[in-house]
Amino acid sequence: MAKFGLSAIDRTKIGVANELVEAGVPKTDIVLAFYAPYRRPYTEFAVG
Repeated sequence: MAKFGLSAIDRTKIGVANELVEAGVPKTDIVLAFYAPYRRPYTEFAVG
């Protein structure tokens, strides 16, 4: 299973991660790489 890693700060109004979720990508497959690894468990998305 592939994971999407978003590495740039997403300053868009909706957010790329939210667009991926709306397109059917599970949150467990999306890593918010612009957050430090220790902060990722506190998001709704994958940790790594």
